[in-house]
Amino acid sequence: MELYSLTIHEAQEKLRQGEISSVELTESVLERIDAVEAKVGAYISLQPELAVRMAEMADERRAVGEDRPLLGIPLGIKDTIITHGVPTTAASKILDGFVPPFDATAIDRLRQAGAVFVGKTNCDEFAMGSSTEYSAFHPTRNPRNLNCVPGGSSGGSAAAVGAGEALGSLGSDTGGSVRLPASFCGVVGLKPTYGRVSRYGLIAFGSSLDQVGPITKDVEDAAILLNAIAGHDARDSTSLNAPVPNYVDEIKQGDGLKGIKVGIPQEYFTEGMEPGVAQTVRAAIDHLADLGAEPVEVSLPNTGYGIPAYYIVATAEASANLSRYDGVRFGLRQDGGDMWNTFSQTREAGFGPEVKRRIMLGTYALSAGYYDAYYLQAQKVRTLLRQDFERAFEKVDVMVSPVAPMVAFEINAKVDDPLQMYLTDVLTVSLNLAGVCGISIPCGFSEGMPVGLQIIGPALGESAILRTAYQYEQTTDWHKQPAEL
Repeated sequence: MELYSLTIHEAQEKLRQGEISSVELTESVLERIDAVEAKVGAYISLQPELAVRMAEMADERRAVGEDRPLLGIPLGIKDTIITHGVPTTAASKILDGFVPPFDATAIDRLRQAGAVFVGKTNCDEFAMGSSTEYSAFHPTRNPRNLNCVPGGSSGGSAAAVGAGEALGSLGSDTGGSVRLPASFCGVVGLKPTYGRVSRYGLIAFGSSLDQVGPITKDVEDAAILLNAIAGHDARDSTSLNAPVPNYVDEIKQGDGLKGIKVGIPQEYFTEGMEPGVAQTVRAAIDHLADLGAEPVEVSLPNTGYGIPAYYIVATAEASANLSRYDGVRFGLRQDGGDMWNTFSQTREAGFGPEVKRRIMLGTYALSAGYYDAYYLQAQKVRTLLRQDFERAFEKVDVMVSPVAPMVAFEINAKVDDPLQMYLTDVLTVSLNLAGVCGISIPCGFSEGMPVGLQIIGPALGESAILRTAYQYEQTTDWHKQPAEL
C-alpha cells in the first residue's frame, strides 16, 4: 500500500510504531500530487518545502517522546481559511497575493496537534458555488471522473482527499459546501453544529451560516480532526462554550445501532431526484435497520422554503461581508484616480460573476423598501425551519437523507444556469439555517458515481451522527473503493 492511501488513524499507528516517518509520509503525498494534480487541480497553491520542514519537525518531536493527535499528518486546507505566512485568496483575484499575518483558530489548533500543511485547496470564489467552477484560478475535477465536477464550494478539499493528495483536509460549509463535495467525491464530510468550531480566521461568506468542517477518508478520521479543531474560542462571539467530548471514543461506544431511532424526512426524497440516488439511499436505510436502528417517518414541512430563505439570508450577509474589499487596505487595487472610481474599478476587476450576482441580490434584499418583504421574511422562515428540526428530534435520535438529488454532473453542465446550480443544495441548506450538524458518508454508486448518505443530528449532536456513520461504515465497503486515476 502506498503511504498516501493511508487513513489518518492508520498513519498515526505506523508513525507511533516507528514503521514510517512523517517525512516519508509527506513525501509520498507530494509525489502523488506531482503525479495527479495536473489532472485534478485540487490546489490553488502548494508549499512542499514548508510541508517537508513541518514533517521533519514532527519527526524530531516524536523522537523525544511527543505524541500529539495529528503529529506528522499531511493535510490540505481550504483557501478560505487564514494561514499565517501562506497565500490565502478565497479563490478570488481580489485577494491574489494576500499573505495573512496570523492563523485562523482552526489552523492554530491543527498546528498544536502537530499537523503538516501541504497546500491551500481550490474552491468556488469566496465559497459561493456548488461545483468549484467559480474559482478565479481554475476548475477542480472529480477524481472519480475527470469530466465531472467535484461539488463545491470545498471541491478542492474533497478532491484532494479522494485523489490521495492529502490524508485529510479542512473545508467550510455555508449551505452544504463540505457535505456536497464529500458526496460527489466518495469521501466523508462533516458539518459541525454552528459555533462548535471557531470561525475566527475563516474568510466570511454568510456569518450566521459558515462553519469549518473536516473532509476525510473515513469516519474515524473525521472524529480525529473534529477533536482537534472543536472548542470554545473567546475571539469568536458565536463560538459555543460547551465541553468537547472525545469523539473517537464516542463513535465506538454502544451496542451497534440497537435502540437508535432514525428519522426519514419525507420531504427530503424530492420530486425529480435521480432514481439511482433514491434507491441507493433507501438501501442504506434498510442496512441501518439491519444493524438495529428503528426507522421512523418524520416531517419537516417547511423544507420547500429552505432554498429561497437561504439565498436571501446568505446573499444579504455576503453583501455586507464583501464590502471590506475596496482596494484600500489589502488585496487587489485598481487606481481609478479618486476614491469612488478606485473602489468601483477594484471590485469590478477583482470579483467574478457569481460573487457579483450574490452581492447584487443581497444588496437588493437589504435595501429600503425590500428589507421587510425579503430579508425579514427569510429570517421568519429560518425560525420555522429550526422549529421543524426541534420537533423532529423530539421523536428521533438522528435523521438520514440523500446529500443531493443527483450524483456529480459534468463540468459546464450548470455553470451558466444559476437556478439549477442553486437547487443542487436543496437537501443541505436547511441544516445551516437551523444550525444543526450533519455528515456525508459514501453509501453506494449511481451511474458509476458516488452517492452520499446524509446523517443529520441536533445541535451538538456530533457524537450521535458520528456513531451512526461509523457503525454503518464498519459493515460496508463503500469508503474503501478509491478513485482510479
